[in-house]
Amino acid sequence: MKIAIISDIHGNLEALKVVLDDIKSRKIDKIYCLGDIIAKGSHQQECCDLVRKSCEVVIKGNCDEYFTSDIDLTKKSEGEVKRIKWNKSKINEETANYLRNLPFCHEFYMSGRLIRLLHAHPERTDKFAGSIDKLERLYGLFLPSENTISNEKADVVIYGHIHTPYMQKIYNRMIVNVGSVGNAVDVFRNDEKDGNPLNTTVANYLILTGNYGSKDFNKKISYEMVCLPYDIDKELEGNKDNIEFDSYEIEMKQGKYRNMDKIYQSFIDRGIDKDKI
Repeated sequence: MKIAIISDIHGNLEALKVVLDDIKSRKIDKIYCLGDIIAKGSHQQECCDLVRKSCEVVIKGNCDEYFTSDIDLTKKSEGEVKRIKWNKSKINEETANYLRNLPFCHEFYMSGRLIRLLHAHPERTDKFAGSIDKLERLYGLFLPSENTISNEKADVVIYGHIHTPYMQKIYNRMIVNVGSVGNAVDVFRNDEKDGNPLNTTVANYLILTGNYGSKDFNKKISYEMVCLPYDIDKELEGNKDNIEFDSYEIEMKQGKYRNMDKIYQSFIDRGIDKDKI
């Protein structure tokens, strides 16, 4: 069985359509979505409609959770209030209710492996864990929590959230990040070392192939990362109402996260000298 796993669409309709067309052309059996359908881009309602129509499994992302929650605006900055109100305005109430009620995770066996799908981390939809982390933090991705379906340690964790695809193997277990359909970035940036940003500014997804439902480790399994170019200018043309257009355009065209100070601080918190990156 082949399962396409998509994540972090972030209101980017053009990227989502290219991905869904590619999945259809490959005759893939199922599509699963790891959340963050909304926020950032202007086409949030359209993306939600397409995901609901196309995906057999959809789990909740941190943006899906945040922008459909009851937020106390009196405790937010003026800029954040504008951001919250704009993003809330991009979907209707029926869709907001759908997103509020999405499950936290999804689990299944494939080729002997217990595979757990998450948006970000077993504990929270917004907790960061990535390739630069210490082994202890990475190992935490496999552990069960009160949010997971089973109390077992996962053999494979597949997640999104960080918008940068990668695979890493530790302790005989596999970590797979599917990257982002609509908001791909690379947080390791250096003006002297950077390659062509077109390596990053693509729509990413994962194809997982194996014996679905089998607990037999003697069955094959494969992980294929897919990177698809799409018409970024066309997507940006439909974002003229975007209140964060300038920063959104930078992310779309340069693959560079809008708040690199936040990224650098996360490096420092993990004991990494950002000047050596």
